[in-house]
Amino acid sequence: MRTHDLDAVVLFDLDDTLFAHRRSVRLGIAAHRAAIGNAVAAANEDLEHARWHSLEELHYTRYLRGELDFLGQRRARARDFVAPFDLDLADDDAADRWFDDYLAEYERSWSLHDDALPCLDALEAAGGRIGIITNGDIHFQTSKIERVGLAPRIEHVIASGDLGFAKPDPRIFRHACAVFGVTPSNAVYVGDRLNTDAIGAADAGLRGVWLDRSGAADASELASAAASGVLVINSLDELLPALTG
Repeated sequence: MRTHDLDAVVLFDLDDTLFAHRRSVRLGIAAHRAAIGNAVAAANEDLEHARWHSLEELHYTRYLRGELDFLGQRRARARDFVAPFDLDLADDDAADRWFDDYLAEYERSWSLHDDALPCLDALEAAGGRIGIITNGDIHFQTSKIERVGLAPRIEHVIASGDLGFAKPDPRIFRHACAVFGVTPSNAVYVGDRLNTDAIGAADAGLRGVWLDRSGAADASELASAAASGVLVINSLDELLPALTG
């Protein structure tokens, strides 16, 4: 039974919005470091997790800009991560094996945020149509979506790897709206990054929603959100009431 009247398409970012990417990364890299042993395992967990996250941000952004291919950004992350420990991953096969071992640990830790499925179910009950726009490789992102049980709830998945342009480029948001057959003004986009997700969507004519899970937004960020008409929430539990209230 529908509990609200929500005449809109609601699009979501995947990683760290619905899918608990950082949590899975932390568990994955910790397990991989323990398996390697020696100095890699002995290094400070918090510092090494932060360093791995920084390398992911650096090299994945290079992939999105077309500077590296998908395998290339993985190899770069692996090589830079082990450099302080004098491990040699110059050979592509060695770098691929190292990353594949990490990936196996990462995949064992895949999960959704606790508020993801209740939010999607509530939106569906309210009459909303649901999709995903993700910066990434469609095959890898689809494997996450299927493994964690999102697939039955998602009408379309739009991935930058298929299009050649990525968020916050307005073309990816407008392309998603065209796929759903709606105007941008009848679509909402929810993501954990203020500029890439929420403001990028707002600039493309959608209603941008910033999911600030940590509640750590500063005055400048909140001012930027307000200036772009972006809605700020701290949990997906707040989304439907905010859209229909």
